[in-house]
Amino acid sequence: MTNNADINFCTLMSLPKLHDERGNLSFLENSIHIPFNISRIYYLYDVPENQERGGHAHKELSQAIIAISGSFDITLNDGFNRKKINLSRPDQALYVCPMIWRDLGSFSKGAVCMVLASHKYDEQDYIHNYESYIEELAKS
Repeated sequence: MTNNADINFCTLMSLPKLHDERGNLSFLENSIHIPFNISRIYYLYDVPENQERGGHAHKELSQAIIAISGSFDITLNDGFNRKKINLSRPDQALYVCPMIWRDLGSFSKGAVCMVLASHKYDEQDYIHNYESYIEELAKS
């Protein structure tokens, strides 16, 4: 297990943005604009008002989270510190390193949250219980 459990490693990254009279275009490339190769992409949408997502940590997986449309908040927690970040720009990505607890909420109407993941889905990589998360941190 990798233990980078420090929310200071989680950073907002600016993505390239090309603008002309037709609108904006942003893009990213493996290991260039984000610090890992992308193995999986998924997105959250139609999240009901007052509903939260996340509520877990990953042992090995890294993520880049982007507000493709609308906005939402992400609360990061490393077992000692908490940081709330509002994502509302499709030309920004939030890098979340392994062993950081994350909660997503305050989704605006029409918000789309895209997540780029460093690994394919593996249920064994998830820590769903906060007390278990704190125990894992104490082991390392």
